[in-house]
Amino acid sequence: MNAVDKVNILMVDDQPAKLLSYEAILAELGENLVKVSSGKEALEQLLKRDFAVVLLDVSMPELDGFELADLIRQHPRFQNLAILFISAVHMTDIDRVKGYQRGACDYISVPVIPELLRAKVSIFCELHRNSRQLEALNGELRRLSNSLIAAQDAERRRIARELHDGLGQDLAAAKMILEGIDPQSASTHATEKVVGEAALIIDHAIQQLRSMSHLLHPPLLDEVGLQSALQWFLDGLTRRSGIAISLQINPQPFPRFSDEIEKATFRIIQEALTNVFRHSKARNAWVTLAQENGHVLGTVQDDGAGIPKNVAEFRAESIGVGISGMRQRVKELSGDLHLTNASPGTVVQFSLPARAITRDESSLSVPSNA
Repeated sequence: MNAVDKVNILMVDDQPAKLLSYEAILAELGENLVKVSSGKEALEQLLKRDFAVVLLDVSMPELDGFELADLIRQHPRFQNLAILFISAVHMTDIDRVKGYQRGACDYISVPVIPELLRAKVSIFCELHRNSRQLEALNGELRRLSNSLIAAQDAERRRIARELHDGLGQDLAAAKMILEGIDPQSASTHATEKVVGEAALIIDHAIQQLRSMSHLLHPPLLDEVGLQSALQWFLDGLTRRSGIAISLQINPQPFPRFSDEIEKATFRIIQEALTNVFRHSKARNAWVTLAQENGHVLGTVQDDGAGIPKNVAEFRAESIGVGISGMRQRVKELSGDLHLTNASPGTVVQFSLPARAITRDESSLSVPSNA
């Protein structure tokens, strides 16, 4: 268990011998054990750290266990804190009821049975650890949700800008040319020339529209498969970016997989290469794709500037929408994603569990007009 996974256990007793015995019993759990000898010290520790469970002696001078539990429960932060009362004196049913009324999870008698104490404390530690992990996952989910909304807005703005600046300008120019034709005075040759110019502009607009449509969802991915779709994308990106991108695939021809695996693989490679184009200042990039031991294995490497350590470690405050999206796709399919510096450049590696499908299975998912 690493230091990050460990939880804190607070042991409160005014007798040092008992604290030492609790420490010896719980040491093999591998958690962080904190010993204090008074209620005042316990409150100070609770305000400084996050604890999974508190072992609380009932009979203590100045501030006894019941009074301390009352103070703990009054704080909103400690409403769900697990409290285990331990006592050798206050063992009547009335004492137990009094303890449970103050929010105790259990009431343990002395002498303590080591195996029983370890088992009970271990359960509360695991519950706290799971709760902490769930909170972290919920935070990550909220962050991803906000990032997704921002990415969608940015994508809408980009598409709107490209439609206006590219397709819109071409269509406006074609409209102006066609409106300039005077059917009364224009000769047939002049009219044909103007119509030809308008047709070229409209062809260019159609090509822009087709390119945008294919980048949003390549039809080759559905109709022919991952290998052809990737080759089409890499050829286009090489022309647009000037980055020399090579593709190595094994085996040849590459087998077909389920729609979700092929789509995820394409999008991960697409996003990785988009980051290479935007951020790396690389001149070359290499993409490899393989099927091995029931997994699709992919690698994207470049010879650019590399990435900071905090990005390679997927720290939430350092990664952008693109890497978050890649990571989320891999998680949803129970795969793995790793980012490393290659000195020079960056290496993106991913693995997705996948079963190749037969030609008959593949034909079931191909559109009828393919």
